[in-house]
Amino acid sequence: MAIVRGALQLTGSIKGVTFYTRVGSDKVIMRTKGGPSKQRMAKGAEFEKLRQHQQEWGACVQFARSVREAVGYNYRLCDFNLTPVWTGIGKNLMKMDQVGKQGERRLFLSTYRQAIEGFSFNRNYPLNSVLRVLPTSSINREMLEATVTFPRINTANDILNIQRLPYFRLIVSFGTVSDLVYNPQNLFYNFEPLVDLMQGVFVEKTTEWFSADNVLKEQTIELKMNEELRDFMTENVCVLLSIGIEFGKVGFGGEITEVKHAGSAKIVQVG
Repeated sequence: MAIVRGALQLTGSIKGVTFYTRVGSDKVIMRTKGGPSKQRMAKGAEFEKLRQHQQEWGACVQFARSVREAVGYNYRLCDFNLTPVWTGIGKNLMKMDQVGKQGERRLFLSTYRQAIEGFSFNRNYPLNSVLRVLPTSSINREMLEATVTFPRINTANDILNIQRLPYFRLIVSFGTVSDLVYNPQNLFYNFEPLVDLMQGVFVEKTTEWFSADNVLKEQTIELKMNEELRDFMTENVCVLLSIGIEFGKVGFGGEITEVKHAGSAKIVQVG
C-alpha cells in the first residue's frame, strides 16, 4: 500500500516499486524490489570480492567485541559509539598484512599496539580534561599484573565536574586481546583468536564513592589476573589497561548510584 503525502509525495509500495523517506531529509526515495538470491550471493563468482570483504569485516567485528570486553566497565563511560570506530581500526590493522590474500588476511594488534594506546572514550570531555592529575601506570605482561597510582587529588582544582554531581569514583580495568587468524575449517566464523582463552578476559577494580568536595591522598590500585592464565600468554596476546572516572548521586533508598553518561575513560597503556 502506498500513502500519498502532498501532491507528488508518497510512501509505500506499488507493483514492485518502494517509496520511502530517511530521517533528516524531506525527499522521497524510490527503489525497485528484488536483487540477487542468497544462494547466488554465496556461490556466484561475481560476488567473490564481496564475500572476501564480509569475511574480513566479521574478523574486525570480533576484534571490536574483544576490545570492548577487555576494557570492562569503562566502556559504559563513552559518549559516542565506540564499536564502529574499533571495527574500523581492526580493518586498518588487517590491511597491514601484505602477505595474506584478501579475505584471509590476519589481524594482529600485537604488531601495532600503538593503534589503540591512548584511545579516548569521549569526544566532548576527554579523561585528561575531567581528571586533571596525571596517574602513573605499569604493566607486567608475564605475571598478568598492572598497577595504577593516582596522585593527590584536590577536587576543587583537579576534577572537572560538569554536572556538579556530589560524588565520583575511579575505575581501573585490565584485560587481554588476542590476534586473529583465518581458519577455513571453522564452520561459524572464518576467523578465530590465536589464543582463544585469552580473548576478552579482564579484571577491574572500582574505588568507593568519594565526595566531589574533598581532598584525596595518593592511592595505588593493583590488579592481578588468575595465575592459571599465565601459561597461555604469548606474543600474540596484548594486555590493555584502561582508566575511568564516574560521577554519581544519591538515588532511591539513599544509596549512591552512577549517573548515565557522567564520566570519562581512556586506554592508557597497551602491552
